[in-house]
Amino acid sequence: MSVIQISTPFNIDIEFDLAEFHKRLLAYVIDFVILVLYGLSMVYLWYGAFEVGEGGTGFVILVVLIPMLFYSMLSELLMGGQTAGKKILGIKVVSLEGGEPTLGQIMLRAFMRFYEWGFIIFTLFWGSSAGIGFLLIGGITSIIIMVISQKGQRLGDIVAGTVVVNTKTSLTVDDTIFMHVRQTDYKVTFPEVMRLSDRDINTVMNVLTQAKKSNKYEMCNKVAYKVQEVLKVSTNMYAEEFLEKLMEDYNYLATRE
Repeated sequence: MSVIQISTPFNIDIEFDLAEFHKRLLAYVIDFVILVLYGLSMVYLWYGAFEVGEGGTGFVILVVLIPMLFYSMLSELLMGGQTAGKKILGIKVVSLEGGEPTLGQIMLRAFMRFYEWGFIIFTLFWGSSAGIGFLLIGGITSIIIMVISQKGQRLGDIVAGTVVVNTKTSLTVDDTIFMHVRQTDYKVTFPEVMRLSDRDINTVMNVLTQAKKSNKYEMCNKVAYKVQEVLKVSTNMYAEEFLEKLMEDYNYLATRE
């Protein structure tokens, strides 16, 4: 399994397992099937069940075309870098800066999937043969780029500065920064944590995950020192304990805003 080191805003390198090609392909197939089934269902309802007949171009564009075009972008935005296919296969998109992809990065990834747009548009308006031909050309090009890329990136990943990695580990670490704080009388120790950006919080989570996975906690010491310096706080806690407490404080405060 290939491993990539990503340098975080705290100048700490975190290791991620690159998603294998077969996982990315299967995830794409799952998402593709979902889109096809959705498109066929909507077209059937309009032209079959409702028997509207001709003049449904506006319906096709609004209810079929637009949701299909924006499926990947909205899914990755709402699901933290994942689509339904990626969720099932246990892979996700991450930024090369160590956190979840930004809105701009997700939009760039979606924009660079122009061959999918061609498939959808050509299939709906000019038939499946034209659409499949367009898709095959774009798909083969993407595979070639992924193979020659050192980080297994397709064109959209290269342009957006993202990479697809595995989320499933032997630790079964949840792939979200949120953890449920069960204590009703929970007391916040470091309210200053809210001054950290979402990317910083993701970095802290990834550092903790990587440290537990590799059983090496040196990076926790470096990040804990950096965070204390940025937030201007001090503590006698061990580095790992301090970072975990930060995550708990952040989740408690974030869910009550």
